[in-house]
Amino acid sequence: MKPPREADEFRFALRALLMTPLMGRGHEALPAVRRQAEALREWFQREAGWPLAVERDGARLYKRPADTADATRGIEGFDRRRWVLLCLACAVLERSEAQISLHQLGERLLREAAAPELEALRFRFALDSPTERRDLVAVCKTLLGLGVLERVAGDEQGFVAGHAQGDALYDVRRRALAGLLAAARGPSTWPAEAAPTTLAERLAALVVEPAVDSEEGRRSALRHRLARRLLDDPVLYLEDLDEAERAYFANQRGVMAARLAEATGLGVEQRAEGTALTDADAALSDVALPAEGTEAHAALLIAGWLAARLRAGQGETEAEEAAAHLAALRERHGRFWRKSAREAGSEHELAATALARLAELSLLRLEGSRVLARPALARYAVEDSA
Repeated sequence: MKPPREADEFRFALRALLMTPLMGRGHEALPAVRRQAEALREWFQREAGWPLAVERDGARLYKRPADTADATRGIEGFDRRRWVLLCLACAVLERSEAQISLHQLGERLLREAAAPELEALRFRFALDSPTERRDLVAVCKTLLGLGVLERVAGDEQGFVAGHAQGDALYDVRRRALAGLLAAARGPSTWPAEAAPTTLAERLAALVVEPAVDSEEGRRSALRHRLARRLLDDPVLYLEDLDEAERAYFANQRGVMAARLAEATGLGVEQRAEGTALTDADAALSDVALPAEGTEAHAALLIAGWLAARLRAGQGETEAEEAAAHLAALRERHGRFWRKSAREAGSEHELAATALARLAELSLLRLEGSRVLARPALARYAVEDSA
C-alpha cells in the first residue's frame, strides 16, 4: 500500500491525465506525473490497456475509446470542415521549420487543400473571408491548447479581421505533435489498395490492438474495453454491450467499479440498467450539468421535462416538441437567458444545442428528429419540471 501522501499524489496525477491526456510542460500536474510515472504506467496498462509515455517536457496517455462510433466525441465548435483543416495543419507542421507564422500556415494549407483527392470530395478552402480565416484560427487555438503550438509573438484577431499586419508567430513542439494521434496504428501504414473504405472501418482500424489468443487474453481485452467505458464515458449501459461483455460485466462490475473508483476518487452509481463513475465536483467532465449559461439552463429544463415524460412511459419525443417546450417556458425563465435567446423563434436553435449536450452526457440518443430518452435521465426528474 502506498503511504498517504504518495497515494494522494498518485490520484492527483491519475486524474490529471484522464482530463489532459496530452500534457505539456507547463501543466501543473506534470511534476507529479513524472514522479509517479512507473506506477501510473502500470495502472493504466493493467486496468484499461492505455499506454502512457512520460518525458521531461510532457506526458501522453494514449486513451483509445471503447466505442469509435460515439458521435458525441470531438472538439466543441468543430464541424467536418474544421476537422479536415486540423488534419491538414498537422501535416503542414510535420514538415515545417521550428517556427511558423499564421500567414505561412495559411498559405501552405491552401496548397494542401487544393489536392485532387480533396477537390473530388468537394472540399474547398480559401482565406478570402473572415469565416474562413476564423476556421483557421480555431484550428490554431486548438493546437495551442494541446501544446502542439506555442505563441511567440502577435495575436490572431488581426488576421481574422484581414489586417495586413495581423499575424502571429508560433514555436512548433514536435514531440507533442508526434503524440497527437492516439491511434494504435498510423493511417499511412496501409497501402492505398488495402486501406479501409468507410469511416467506421477506418476508425476501428486505427485503434485495433493485437490480443493474445488465449482465455486470459480475451478476459484482459474485455476488462480493458469495459474499464475504458467506465473511465471515459458518462454512463456504461448494459444494453450497449455485446453478449461477451455483458456476461463478464455481470460477474465483475462491482469489483471493477470499486477498484477504479478507489484509484480515481470517483463515486460509484450502480443501477439495473448499468453503471456510472460519478464526480460530485465535475472536475473530470468536460460537459457539466447543471452549469452556468443559457444553453446549460435550457438543457436542465429539457432534462427535467424529458425525465418526467420517461417516468410516465413516454421515452420518445420529437425535437420540435422540445423546442415548443422551451418556447412555453420563455416567459417564466427568459429573464435568466441572454437577450438573443428571448426572441421568438430562437427556441429551435436553443433546443438543438440543449439536446446535443444531453446526448454528450449519454442521457438521451438523437436519431434524426427523434429524441430517445436513456435511463440515466431519470436522475433529473423533478416534481415540477416547468
